Amino acid sequence: MEPELSRQPDIIVEQKLPDEGKSLSPFQLALKRFLKNKLAIAGVIIMVLMVIVAIFADLIATHDPTRADLLNIEQRASAEHILGTDGSGRDNFSRLVYGARISLLIGFFSMLSTVIVGGTLGAIAGYYGKWIDGIIMRLTDLILIFPFLLMVLTVVSILERMSITIFILVMALTNWPNIARVLRGTFLSIREKDFIMSARSIGCSDFRIIRKHFIPNAVGPIIVNATIMMAIMIIIESGLSFIGAGIPQPTPTWGNMLSEAQSIRVLRSNPETWLPPGLSILLVVLAINFIGDGLRDAFDSKS
Repeated sequence: MEPELSRQPDIIVEQKLPDEGKSLSPFQLALKRFLKNKLAIAGVIIMVLMVIVAIFADLIATHDPTRADLLNIEQRASAEHILGTDGSGRDNFSRLVYGARISLLIGFFSMLSTVIVGGTLGAIAGYYGKWIDGIIMRLTDLILIFPFLLMVLTVVSILERMSITIFILVMALTNWPNIARVLRGTFLSIREKDFIMSARSIGCSDFRIIRKHFIPNAVGPIIVNATIMMAIMIIIESGLSFIGAGIPQPTPTWGNMLSEAQSIRVLRSNPETWLPPGLSILLVVLAINFIGDGLRDAFDSKS
């Protein structure tokens, strides 16, 4: 007789792959791609530092940024005034710090207002189409044919004095056509998708379709254009303040500080007056553009 072999029960070892059975959401995929972009991460770091300076401006600034001291006009850098003083004796370092707060607030809220106005009109035009689309697009074309600078100067001359709130409203009412056209095109492409037809066939309301299907699919273009729009708003504010058509003195903004460079003497002899705000604008705009490029690549479904 053959010896009886001892039979042991088979042991099945299940090996689980770390990501097996777990699919990443579109947002997680976008975040993963964004974190691989080194320039975008550098832009985020710069913006975080600028936001920290803006938030804690009261603690960082050494002087009142709006207080004029006629006895210390255009002083060079010293222990008391790190970056010297401007043509009215105001401390340049304190104005630079507070300028970060004002300029970033103007850029952010101008961008937000523009996205709300332009995004709403573009979404309505792209979703409903037909005569509604025609009216909104003709209004868009009408605003686009007017020179932007001429419109702003006209508003300034009518109001005589520009405040931060009025400036933000003017930016929103004159820059919304660009974001409206982008979002309209996005909604037109989504409107013909099969899942939209299915949602309509089962009786979903327009509000539900827009909230559940259109906005999640359009969030990528919205975020990308919003970041670029913020950089544009900061540049516009700086340029208008430089020529005296933006936020009036003595409100500390980087554009108002750059206006000191209109004097050839200051331009040559006092670079600490205009160079720091110019570099700050350059850094912020570059950082926002890096973030925008990173977001565009992250939300690109073909990448």
